[in-house]
Parts: sequence; structure tokens; C-alpha cells
Amino acid sequence: MAGQWLQWVRGVVTVHIRGGQPERLVNRALEGGLELSSIRWTSDGKLEFELSVGDYFRLRPFLKETGCRAHVARREGMPFWLVRVEKRKFFALGIGLFFIGIYLLSSLVWSVEVKGNVKLSEEQILAAAKSEGIFPLQWSFRLKDKDVLAKELVTDLPGTTWVGVEKKGTRVIIQVVESTEAEKADPQSPRHLVASNDAVVTEIYTEKGRPVVKKNMKVKKGQTLISGTIGGGDYTQTVVAKGSVRGLVWYEYNVASPLTQEVKVYTGEKKTKWYAVIGNRALQVSGYGKNPFGTSENVVVEEKASWRGLQLPFGRLKKTIMEVRTDVRQLTEEEAKHNAILQAKANVMVNAGKDAVILKEIVLHEETDNGKVYMKVLFEVEQSIVEEMPLVQMQGE
Repeated sequence: MAGQWLQWVRGVVTVHIRGGQPERLVNRALEGGLELSSIRWTSDGKLEFELSVGDYFRLRPFLKETGCRAHVARREGMPFWLVRVEKRKFFALGIGLFFIGIYLLSSLVWSVEVKGNVKLSEEQILAAAKSEGIFPLQWSFRLKDKDVLAKELVTDLPGTTWVGVEKKGTRVIIQVVESTEAEKADPQSPRHLVASNDAVVTEIYTEKGRPVVKKNMKVKKGQTLISGTIGGGDYTQTVVAKGSVRGLVWYEYNVASPLTQEVKVYTGEKKTKWYAVIGNRALQVSGYGKNPFGTSENVVVEEKASWRGLQLPFGRLKKTIMEVRTDVRQLTEEEAKHNAILQAKANVMVNAGKDAVILKEIVLHEETDNGKVYMKVLFEVEQSIVEEMPLVQMQGE
């Protein structure tokens, strides 16, 4: 690799040899200390090889000696590049200014992001960061060491236990960890746990209080499951009953499902708009005109420029407008029934709670009329059947 780089710096020419004694020329040049490489015959019978610019000028005596003529087919390397640059001064200046501009843009902070804050507002954190020199369009080299910034931000932001500062390309990310105070438990009044539904008890766990039902017992809505009254006689006391009770509950639903279904279809027609993005601004550069489609969806893809792992504050944005239409699909009765069951199950889970389990489903009645399937469905669900009832509302206890 180092040899190739040195060769490029010295400059390399590819030479075609015509006439005379080409083989003798190669031998005499090598004996004379010239470095020839990539020696080969071309398809049109010419001898070709590569050598440095310096050796090319030393080749002339050997050409005269062997009666050969040399033609330079290709020039590569820094000497020739410098000659081209000399002829295109303004182009070279533009290239130089371009790279200088990229370096300067990548040396700026373009955005400051805040993560992890809950109690503290983002405005409050950004204000503290600005007082420590962290703000958009700040030079990266003017920022303090990240450990120093973290300590100073912890001091500036009461209620934080740790602040991390990280620079990723042109972004600065401030990660905040807020101090947590133990929440004071609200004082609770003595209570019973009672049944929220008519059910058959499948499981009971008492943490505090007195259980008054057992597994496989039928209970009515409002019936006491775990009593907040313990002891007896002069030793009776009331407590906050705690525990869990699960039971089998039955839900009956009447649902209707249409025999047709609307389906969204992409037609394949689309229109593309391109935007140049600089910072938080986008300038449209192509795809002008109104949306030609009656119904459409937009797909937006943004590509940020990067250089040596740094994300630069400019790029391009592609917005694709895709035409869609709505088709009506005819369903079979089985598909409509399936949709009706799913709809009923969704209603069950909303009423029974996220920890509920549907054990059985029984179709009690079904009929098809006016383009719809009507069904009456009974579900057997195992769920929590506990709700709280303050003791003050339980008269006679």
C-alpha cells in the first residue's frame, strides 16, 4: 500500500513501444536500473509497460540504441494532477472551499436533545444547558469537557441525580436522571373486598382480612369475598382488606357483522417530490404541482448527509404520493361469523380486564338477514372479581 502511494506521488506513465527491438529495449532498460512494471503485449502487437516520470526521461538513450519509439498512453499521479489543478484554479478553489465548508458545518452544534426528563421541563433543561455553553450553532471546540458539563448541569438543575452529556456528530444529547421521592401511601379507610360480578370462585388469596368464600362457591354481585372485620366480641377490629379473587363470569353478546368489507388498494400510480433539507428547513426542488389523486397516502423518507461518521445538518427528503382506492370485498358467511366473534371477544376483554382469560365461547343463535350475520354468543371468562367497598357503607357489620 505504501509503495502504491509513493508511486502515485512520483507519477506513473504507461508507455506503448513501436518498431525497433522492444525485447532488447526492456532488457537494456532493466540493466540500466530503470523500474518497469506491468510489462505485456497489447492486442494490436505493441509492447506496453509502466514506469515513473523520472525513469521515463532516462529511457531516451535506450530508445535510440534499440531503434524503438515510445508513445505515452496514460498519465497518472500527483505531478499530472497538479498540472490539471493549475489549469483549473477556480475549480480547485471551489473544491477547497467546499471541504472547508463541510468541516466548518460539521464543527457546529446543530441540535440539542433532552432525554429522560419527567418532572423537569425541556425548556428548563435547555436554558440550563445554554448557560453552560450548549446551544445550537455553538462551535464544538468551545464546549467544555463532557464530565465538567455533566457536573455543572447537575448543580444547575435541582432534582437531578445524574446528567450525561454526549456529542454525536452535530447533535448534543443530554440524558437526565431525576431523583425519586418515595410516594407517601394514601391513608386508607377500612374496607371489604366484594364481588364485582355474579361468578363462581376459582381462586382466592388473602393478604389481609378474613376470607368468607371458598373455591368453587357461587357468589352474587356485591357479596363480601374478603372481610375487613377480624376477631370477635371485644376483640373485633377493622382493617383494610387486601387480596385477590378470581372467578368464572359469563357474558352474553348480540353482534352483527356485514357480508361486505371495504379494502384499501394501492393502484400503483404515484408522484414523487424531492426536497433539499438544511437544518430544520426543507426546500422543494422537484415534483411541483398539486396532488393529482383523489385519495392518496404519503410516504416520506429523509436522508442526511454524513462525512467520516459525522451526520451533517443537510441532506435530501423524498416524498412519495401514492394513489389508493377503496374496494368492496364480498365475504362468505364463515368469514363474517369469524369477524363477529372477534368483535365480541374485543368487547369482553374491555369489560373483563386485561388479565381476563376467555375459556369458552358458545353460539346461542345465528341468522343472516339484510346482508349481515347476526349472532348471540355466550362467553365463559376467568377474571378478577374484586372491587372495594368501605366499611362505613356496610350497615349491620
